[in-house]
Amino acid sequence: MTPDEPTMEHELAGWNPFKRKPPAAAKAPRQQAAPTAVVKPLVREAHRRAPESGTLPRFNTTASDQMSGRSADRFSAVRAKLRHAFTPSQPVADRRLFAGRDDVLKTIIRSIEDQRLHVVLYGERGIGKTSLLHILTQAATEARYIVVYTSCGANSNFDETFRAAAAEIPLLFHSGFSPTGSEAEKGASLADLLPNEPLTPRKFGDLSARLTGTRVLIILDEFDRAESSAFRRDVAEVIKNLSDRLGRVQLVLAGVAADLTELVEHIPSIRRNIFALRVPKMSESEVLEIVANGEREADLKFDSQASAFVVEVARGSRYIANLICHHAGHAALDAGRSTVTPADVASAVDRTIQEFQGRIATPAQQHVRRLFDQGRQDVLAMTSRASLSADGVFDAHDVETVNTISARKAQDAIEVLLSENLLKPMAGGESGARYAFVEEGLPTLIWMIWAQRNLNREATAPRAATAS
Repeated sequence: MTPDEPTMEHELAGWNPFKRKPPAAAKAPRQQAAPTAVVKPLVREAHRRAPESGTLPRFNTTASDQMSGRSADRFSAVRAKLRHAFTPSQPVADRRLFAGRDDVLKTIIRSIEDQRLHVVLYGERGIGKTSLLHILTQAATEARYIVVYTSCGANSNFDETFRAAAAEIPLLFHSGFSPTGSEAEKGASLADLLPNEPLTPRKFGDLSARLTGTRVLIILDEFDRAESSAFRRDVAEVIKNLSDRLGRVQLVLAGVAADLTELVEHIPSIRRNIFALRVPKMSESEVLEIVANGEREADLKFDSQASAFVVEVARGSRYIANLICHHAGHAALDAGRSTVTPADVASAVDRTIQEFQGRIATPAQQHVRRLFDQGRQDVLAMTSRASLSADGVFDAHDVETVNTISARKAQDAIEVLLSENLLKPMAGGESGARYAFVEEGLPTLIWMIWAQRNLNREATAPRAATAS
């Protein structure tokens, strides 16, 4: 390596916390010291550097969510509220913290209540689908719907999933049984009427057709995780059966866009029985609502520039907005402040990058760092913005529109990353060729690195990615 050749430290200065030390100058060999002469100084040094009792990091709250007196400081109560206010790793279940989505929720409720349709929600991960389902569950429960919520897994099958749903529906709502009958009074459910052999869509549909006096929502979240094509086919079949029999049971599926296509492919005629809704990115005002909700709940204040930084970095993602606000809030409290500044948001970006590093293969990370160091940051930023705005799969028009650049520059940006093997072609759409990053987390990591380098910690306004 020549003296002018960039090192890894120059590639991502300020990012990698594990800085490599320069090699020590060669020293002449020396005579090995006696074991005792070496060990005793090491022991003394260890004792000297050992922390005093009570100085090691401690949890701030107990397992019962109570303040821990031994480690409490003047911001302990605020920290506890902050954990509740911004929950990037968990869906929102508290209506007070549910930001925006009023029109989306209203549309879903109307399709269920007025049109008696089954609903399919799709969109990229982290956009807030599960939070939306939790709030829908609360609204339906208030309307006295029976709501059965299931999170699908790789091994989900029809018999297990819908037998469990039947167990949540009291037998007293079956038209063949009296509400005062012994079975109903003993708390029996529809599951008690099911045969021992595997449950079929027709059998479940027949049973659901006998319901009266109530309505049931069966919510299948994470539908994209189910690997069984038979399960998808049976779900399509039960939607058809329930619709034809005027059943008082409706399904709500949440997953990715491909799920709707596969569902309809099994039984094309169910298209008229489904309301499909792509959950959109959050608007700037909705992201600011997340910030405002957190300020209210946690007794924190984000200054106007810090809020603008959050909007710029989040790119409409509920997950990223909550993650950045969570880390920025703690950064402010660690500095002894209850006001979050742009510097705290920049610190939060640093923390977010560290988290995403563990989710992406090291060669891909190194490749991206190298391109940043070579001055390709605008190409990376423009394509990652397009990816984040288009749920992962995008075309040249998306790059052009999101970044307000010429069609030629948009296509050039795509060609650069195709040649670097960071993009892969996807099935073409109506507008032509479409692309996706080779790893799902790369667009977010790239955008975070761009933010780390370009959102000045003390600037007065966020900068936008520009064409090179």
